[in-house]
Parts: sequence; C-alpha cells; structure tokens
Amino acid sequence: MKCPKCGSVRSSVVDSRGDPNAIRRRRECQECEFRFTTYERIEYALPLVIKKDGRREPFDIQKLRAGLLRACEKRPISVEEIDSVAGRIERRVNEMCVKELDSISVGDLVMEELKDLDHIAYIRFASVYQEFSDIEQFVETLHSLNTEAQKAKEAQKAMASGEKGESSESEPSVRLVK
Repeated sequence: MKCPKCGSVRSSVVDSRGDPNAIRRRRECQECEFRFTTYERIEYALPLVIKKDGRREPFDIQKLRAGLLRACEKRPISVEEIDSVAGRIERRVNEMCVKELDSISVGDLVMEELKDLDHIAYIRFASVYQEFSDIEQFVETLHSLNTEAQKAKEAQKAMASGEKGESSESEPSVRLVK
C-alpha cells in the first residue's frame, strides 16, 4: 500500500479489525513511520437501476446515502446509523443477484429500513418517493404508520406482561359507564 505522505510502497499492518462491511487496517510506513488507515471491501457487481422514465444508471451507494441524509436531516440519527442502513440496502440489492432492478424496488427497501429507524424520516422519504398528490394521501400514510406503531406497542406490552403474544381481541373488554 502506497504511503499517502511519502509515496513509499513499504508499509506494515499494525492493527486489523473486521466488521460486516469491511476490514479496517491500520498501517505504518516503513520509510517515514507515518500511520494511515485503509479499508478492504468486497467489490460487488451491483445492478443497473431502471428509473421511472426508463433510463438505466448504475446503482450508486452515494446517491442512496444522500437521499437517506436528506430524509434524516435534523433528526437524532447519527451518520454511522445512516451508513449502516445504506450498507444493509446495498447488501440486500447485491444478494438479489440481478443485472437490473427498478427504482421502485430500491425505494421499497429504503422505506422498510426507515420505518424501523425513524418515523419522521420515513414520512419525509415517503412524501417524495410516493409523490403524494394531495393531503389525503399524506394523512393515509400517517394513519397507516400510526396503526402499525400502536400494534407494535401493544405486542411489546403483551410480551412484557407475560402474555406471550395472546391477543385480547378474542375477549372484548367491557366498560361500565355511570
């Protein structure tokens, strides 16, 4: 690996750490003793994305990341979390083993990830991706998201209270009103 300071090709690996997306290597130049970091990643043969107008362009992780950053702007979401989401989407696209993929499929993957990450970011992305034409579509999406969140909370409460997934819907609750 070429030293970024002096240009020497003689360096040694001082430290190496792996994660799901890359291997991080800390290197030291044997000429000038400058330390630098390199990353070793798998090179994927990612598909072409078919846009809504029929154009085809290579899948671009940076474009995906920029869209995620826009949706998550001013939200309590770290850049590391956004990079992790982008990495998971890229991995899922690669695992499809297809040469072409429509932009709708990519958008659906982003929506799935954002729904789990942050509801506000999800709504922001959905409003652009689904091209809401009126307020009713926006309200419908909010209502759907809220219903899913309520169901998830109820399921968590049921699990926490030891009901282990039993639903209270089979036995209606009765409230007496005086």
